Amino acid sequence: MGETIQSVERAAGILRLLASGPRQLGVAELARAMGLPKGTLHGILRTLVHVGFVEQDPATGKYRLGGTLLHLGSSYLDVNELRTRSLNWADALAGRSRESVYIGTSHEGQVLVVHHVFRPDDSMQVLQVGALLPLHASALGKVLLAFDPYGEPGDLAPFTPRTLVTPDDLTKDLELVRSRGWGADVEEWVEGEVSLAAPIRDARGLVVGAIGIRGAVERLTEDGDPRKDMISYVRDAARAITRDLTR
Repeated sequence: MGETIQSVERAAGILRLLASGPRQLGVAELARAMGLPKGTLHGILRTLVHVGFVEQDPATGKYRLGGTLLHLGSSYLDVNELRTRSLNWADALAGRSRESVYIGTSHEGQVLVVHHVFRPDDSMQVLQVGALLPLHASALGKVLLAFDPYGEPGDLAPFTPRTLVTPDDLTKDLELVRSRGWGADVEEWVEGEVSLAAPIRDARGLVVGAIGIRGAVERLTEDGDPRKDMISYVRDAARAITRDLTR
């Protein structure tokens, strides 16, 4: 084994201690457990707080794992588990909606499709597992962005005349997604197509994926708005998968 960096090893040790139980730990407790002088430990903690891996409780002065580290942990989602837990519900959603079903997670500024169920008819279709979708122009992407405090949409490229291409317009739309619990793109990625999606959460309540349907605008909208029954189908499926992931 090659040489290791002592400060990184010590930082990793602190994170393991903070992750080993629900309670917060003070400098003295951490120093004693790590066998380090308080001054040395405090310097490492200050750096971990700066990068968001650790948070300090202003009331007690003690430390706990930070939101940035929890976000990184959620990005290491076992995609196979998400897909496995979603199979039956995705099939059921395709049956109820009569549309194609997609399950996606965030991946390097885009949406990675991890599962795809064909529309239950005899039309020619292409499997989209592994495809990458735009965050700002797809319902799956909007849901993932809306519930990710660290998410960045990247370049707001126009795909159709209806694509949201300004930060203000996208921010308003994401606020709407958060308030109602589902997202939509109406001809924002592909002209003539609509997608609807809802968030999938893990046991910590973090959004780790999204499930949605995609189909023709004339089938999925009514008077220009997404059909309420289709929204209900998607949200029911998302809640069912969430229940499976949190058991």
